[in-house]
Amino acid sequence: MTSTKFTWISFYKELSDKLLTYRDRRDDLINKLATVYESTGMSLPKLEADELQDIDPFTVFGLFNKGITDANRQKIIAGIAEVFDIGADQPTDFEGIPVLNNLNATFYAFANDERRGEHDIDNLWHVFEAELALAADDNEETRKAFVEAFDTTVIQFTLGWKLTMGLYWARPYNFISLDSRNRWFMADVAKAGTTIAGIVPKEKDSPVHDGDRYLAICDTIKSELGSEECSYADFPSLTAAAFVESERVNRERKVAEKAAAEKAEENSLGDEGVKTTHYWTYSPGDGAARWDDFYARGVMGVGWSKLGNVEKYASKEDIRKNLRTLYSSKYSQKNSALALWQFSREIKPGDVVFAKRGRSVIIGRGIVEGDYQFDENGDSYPNIRRVRWTNRGEWHTENLLAVKTLTDITAYPDLVEKLNSFFEDEGGEVEEDTEEVEYPAYTSEDFLSEVYMDGEHYRALVNALRAKKNIILQGAPGVGKTFAAKRLAYSMMGVKDAERVMMVQFHQSYSYEDFIEGFRPNAQGFDLEKGAFYNFCKNAKDDSDNDYFFIIDEINRGNLSKIFGELFMLIENDKRGPRNTLQLLYSHELFYVPSNVYLIGMMNTADRSLAMLDYALRRRFAFFDLRPAFGTESFIAYQEGLASEKFDRLISCVVKLNEAIASDESLGDGFCIGHSYFCRMSPDDVTDDKLSAIVNYELVPMLREYWFDEPTKVDEWAGKLRRSIR
Repeated sequence: MTSTKFTWISFYKELSDKLLTYRDRRDDLINKLATVYESTGMSLPKLEADELQDIDPFTVFGLFNKGITDANRQKIIAGIAEVFDIGADQPTDFEGIPVLNNLNATFYAFANDERRGEHDIDNLWHVFEAELALAADDNEETRKAFVEAFDTTVIQFTLGWKLTMGLYWARPYNFISLDSRNRWFMADVAKAGTTIAGIVPKEKDSPVHDGDRYLAICDTIKSELGSEECSYADFPSLTAAAFVESERVNRERKVAEKAAAEKAEENSLGDEGVKTTHYWTYSPGDGAARWDDFYARGVMGVGWSKLGNVEKYASKEDIRKNLRTLYSSKYSQKNSALALWQFSREIKPGDVVFAKRGRSVIIGRGIVEGDYQFDENGDSYPNIRRVRWTNRGEWHTENLLAVKTLTDITAYPDLVEKLNSFFEDEGGEVEEDTEEVEYPAYTSEDFLSEVYMDGEHYRALVNALRAKKNIILQGAPGVGKTFAAKRLAYSMMGVKDAERVMMVQFHQSYSYEDFIEGFRPNAQGFDLEKGAFYNFCKNAKDDSDNDYFFIIDEINRGNLSKIFGELFMLIENDKRGPRNTLQLLYSHELFYVPSNVYLIGMMNTADRSLAMLDYALRRRFAFFDLRPAFGTESFIAYQEGLASEKFDRLISCVVKLNEAIASDESLGDGFCIGHSYFCRMSPDDVTDDKLSAIVNYELVPMLREYWFDEPTKVDEWAGKLRRSIR
């Protein structure tokens, strides 16, 4: 790469010269900037808390050197060229230009910020003038003047490394930008050479506050340019290479993270790609000390600035280890690592944040609007996200909140409901300030591509559920009951709307109080609390145009008469709707099951410890048998794609084993081994160890349970299974 590619340099240099003439005419400069934005039809960014009274030259450059589109950059530059009478050609590329974080795009603190010094903007003009003088004539006098101006200015709030970016914009052949990307790149001996790697500050190092040292870094790098170890022609070429390489590394990292996430999402519930709103409690600094600042800026932030950009760490454990190294090894740092991981990876735009002080005071509520950003010039809280703060005040809660910086409280609906109730408007409803969620489509084709079932059986399953409104998927272990349940619901809805699907698991202790309503103890006595099915039905009633699906895992493990109570009758397909109400046991409320609610139960037919369903419930459900799918077209295609002889032999052996199980009078079809034990593999995944683990730790123990009184038969089939994968 050669410097002739950098068409922006001549324009930036001429603009620098023009800006210097406004050092003592800053009102004129501000007026001209307003004219630039008027001519482009764009709004002037927020550059001050109130009316803009003063500005520095680096912030002017920052107007078009931040995270905006190239089209908008070109618009602003065209306006500047006209208003400031720039003769140089307008740039056609922006290669090798480090850009600012949009949330920290000024080189000064706002006037109402106590960290703003009286002479901060004057100092910025001073170092700008000294920079241009040094670039024009490098001598002892101009170096001394630059060092004095640099040392005075660099320590100002929000500067640090950012000042070197501004110096580079104005004179890119003379001053190197020490932004985090460049420091990361130049610290690698293989990329920049031994000499440069030895003198450049590391990515996590504190900013250089010594002008002499900064100039020494520039001089050393310049002397190495074009050498065998560092082949780049100039600072812009090196900076452009750093960008290209970091983008490549970031892409690879994101691909790896996506692959890991997809693997983690290969779960039995079918929620991949489903977007749901999460709720978080958040402490804006110790004792909420940063609340006013974050509220004014429309952000939330967390500290641990020594770590640098958290996205470069591959796991929570990596973060934890570095926290112990950089901060204190006395503590495990698990909570801090979790907070940083959640802040950078798990919070999503649309999530709701409750800002808190201490353990019992909520001081605000907001909606997350931006992705994670690392602002290396963001003082001690460089990890930030944009937030639209919708409420501010003080609300005291009886619930003791977690003593953590960040806590996901989504799994605690009672707490979420309590906190949301603080922000009800006069009409009694929480402000509708969350954006419409576009759920991913999910069709019957998607179902058939994931669930090993042919189209005829799928249509029969859907028709049975539509007609009866209640269905039980029954079958042996491993036939995919749980895997299919949510996918069935989504395919009937046409979208992966997780808000309209709920899953519970019955067990021996599950009761009417958990399912419908019941009294729960509190500090004053008892509260009547609604159960999962009651709340689900209320939501479905309010959204009667859409179908809702309530999924019950292990439906035959609970005491069904005790759990359903008076609702036995109301779940029948012809007893739905407001014409069929019954009075609930505790609240005496008249209740009905909406006609848009569908129940999907799951039952393991091979568990001998469970009693069969009683007739009263059985006649209210349709029953659908899920069988091993080894012979379906989709499983055969999956098997062929693995191209493994050992896998093929194992499947053939299992098919024969199932024939033996089905013909056994003490067992039957309901005990056949399902296909899910062998799913979700890739060609690289079908290893001897994996196949042996399936045989020895899943299939053989099941056979011992099936034929507990026939050890010879167990040994016979265990031997056949093991030999099939040799």
